[in-house]
Amino acid sequence: MRENRLPPVPPPTARRQQLTLIAAARVSACRTTSSQQITDIVRVTVDDEVDTTTFRAIVAEVGGTAQR
Repeated sequence: MRENRLPPVPPPTARRQQLTLIAAARVSACRTTSSQQITDIVRVTVDDEVDTTTFRAIVAEVGGTAQR
């Protein structure tokens, strides 16, 4: 019997990397570490270009960068 598994996550694309860098720059410019503000900034940056999983990954990556 075949298992119900999700397909493997593809490696980051150039556009995803670009969106991550833009979001990180915006978070840095705002000098915020609030998770809600980071989420809002990423949401405005990606503007429906990515799926939910990718959105969460970008938020986590940018949030980790903001903590440093």
